[in-house]
Amino acid sequence: MIRVRATATLTAALSLVAQPALTPPAPVLAAPDLPREPTCIAKTIDDVLADPVLAGSQAGVVVADARTGTTLVDRRGTRRLLPASNAKLFTSAAALDVLGPGHRFVTEARASGVRRGSSVTGDVYLRGSGDPVLSPGDLDTLARDVAATGLREITGDLVADDTSFDAQRLGLEWAWDDEKDPGAAPISALTLAPDDNYLAGTVAVKAVPASVDNQPARLTVSPPSRLLRVVNRTTTAGNAPGIEVTRGHGTNVLTVTGRVVRGAPPVTAAVTVWDPAALVADVFRTALARHGVRVKGRTVTGKATPAQAPVLARHTGRPLRELMKPLLKRSNNAMAEQLVKAIGAQAAGSGTWPAGTNAVAAYLARRGVATDTMRLVDGSGLSRRNLVPPAVIARFLLAVRSEPWFPLWYDALPVAGRPGPLAGGTLRERMRGTPAAGNVHAKTGTLTGASALSGYVTGPDHRPLVFSAIVNNQLSPSVTPLLDRIAVALASCPQGPESVGAAL
Repeated sequence: MIRVRATATLTAALSLVAQPALTPPAPVLAAPDLPREPTCIAKTIDDVLADPVLAGSQAGVVVADARTGTTLVDRRGTRRLLPASNAKLFTSAAALDVLGPGHRFVTEARASGVRRGSSVTGDVYLRGSGDPVLSPGDLDTLARDVAATGLREITGDLVADDTSFDAQRLGLEWAWDDEKDPGAAPISALTLAPDDNYLAGTVAVKAVPASVDNQPARLTVSPPSRLLRVVNRTTTAGNAPGIEVTRGHGTNVLTVTGRVVRGAPPVTAAVTVWDPAALVADVFRTALARHGVRVKGRTVTGKATPAQAPVLARHTGRPLRELMKPLLKRSNNAMAEQLVKAIGAQAAGSGTWPAGTNAVAAYLARRGVATDTMRLVDGSGLSRRNLVPPAVIARFLLAVRSEPWFPLWYDALPVAGRPGPLAGGTLRERMRGTPAAGNVHAKTGTLTGASALSGYVTGPDHRPLVFSAIVNNQLSPSVTPLLDRIAVALASCPQGPESVGAAL
C-alpha cells in the first residue's frame, strides 16, 4: 500500500485548547511583526506544484497553525484525492476511540458435545475475533493449554470460526495483480502473522542457497502447512540475489522463482494465502497433535461456535495501544483492515467494511470533521474508491490533538530521518540531515499514481503546524522528494498569517 485570498480559520470546534504538546512546550509568543504571507513556505509549495514532474497531475496542499487553527496555506485543499495510506490516520484514531487503547482481541478454543474424561464426543471450535498479530507461537501456547485440561481426543471436527467478520476477503477495487502481495492479504477474523513483521494472512518463504551453483535453493515455509504446495524454480547463482513468490488465484500453490548466492545468507519473501482461517486451523491442528491432542474428524471453516460451548483455553492478545506503532510506522495494510472490521463489529454488530467505514466516518463527524466531502471504503487506503480532500485531513489532525490518547497515537507516527522501522518507520530514510529530521511526524501514503504526506511539524519559531499534501495521477514513479521539500520548508521557514481562501 496536494489544494482567492481572504483570512481563513478552522471552525471553532477545531480551535482546540489545552492540547498535548507536539514538542517540549514553548512559551506562547506575542504576535510578531511579520509579513502577512509566509513567503518562504508559500513560494516553496508553489514551486513544488509547478515542478514539471507534476505536469498533468492533480494536487492539493493545506498548512494550518496547530494552536489557533489559522490556515496558513491552501492550494486546492478541497480537491478530492486518493489518500492512499493516509486513510490509516482515520482508521487508527477511530479504533482507539471505538475499541479503546486497552482493547485486546481474544482467540478461544471451545468444545461442543460431551466431555468424558480425556475425550470430547463432538467438535472443537477455534473462535477468532480479528487479532491482527496472532502468531504460530500463540497457537502453540493455546494448544498446550487445551492439553493441560487433560483432553487427548476430539472425535469430531476442528472448526475454524471466523464469523466475527463477514466472508468478503478482498476490498473493493483492490488490484487483482496485488492479490499475492502482503499489502493486499485476504481479511479474516481468524488470521495468522508468521513473524514480527505482523503481515497477517501471509506465510514467509525462505530460500537457502545450495552448496554448489546451478542447483535449486532449499525452500522452507513458515508456518509450515499441509495446505500449501510449493513449486521451486529457484537457482543458486553468482550474484544479484532475490526471489519472488507468486500464488495462483483461488489456490495455495506457491511458485518461487529467482536466485540466491552460494555462501550468502538466506533470502526471505512473504506471500498471501488463499484462506487465512483454514491456515490457522491447520497450524492449530498440528500444534494440538504436538501436545498430544488428536482430532479424528475434518478441519472445517466458516461455522459459528455454539453459544453454550464451554471454553477450553483462551489466548488474549496485546492491547490495542501496542499495535499503533506497527500499524502506522510500518503502514501495515492488513492490520488496518482487521481493525476497521473490528470497529464495525463493535459499533454496529457487523464485522464488515461498510459497517467499519461508517463507524470511522461517525467518529470523524463527532470530532467536527466534515465527512460529506470524502469517501472511505476500506481501512488501509488500498482501494481506489477512497477520496479525501487534504483540508479534511488537516481538520482531523487538529481535532485529534484533544484526544486523551493523542500522545501514544502521535508517538506511533513515522518520524523523518529517525533510524529503525519502529522509530522512523516509512520516513526513516527521508529528510535526513535537514531541519525536518526528528521533527516531522507524519503518515506517508503511496499507490501507483498517488502519493501523500500528512502530519505535524514545528517551525523554527516554535509554532506547531499541521499539514496535508497529496498528489494524484503523476506519471513519475516517485514524487516523495517534492513532498519532502514541502515538509522541510515547514520546518525551516518562519511563519506568518497568509491570506488564503475560505475557511476550511
